[in-house]
Amino acid sequence: MAPNSEAEFSGDEERVRVLREIAEDVYGDSSESRQLSAILYRVSDLYDDAGDTSPEEIYLNVRHIMNIKEQGGLRR
Repeated sequence: MAPNSEAEFSGDEERVRVLREIAEDVYGDSSESRQLSAILYRVSDLYDDAGDTSPEEIYLNVRHIMNIKEQGGLRR
């Protein structure tokens, strides 16, 4: 676990907007671009006042995505 895993992330609408804009830009046809887009969107949730997530939840979500990818995807 990272030393600052208990750090709080205050709302930052501009950061949310930029991260989600980048997520939309990188979303493409490849599964890798879609995964990166999903990760960026989840990270943006840290800075969204309406969101309720933590770095640990994002880590677990990303790890789950990578495990699915490693196993050949959802539609094996």
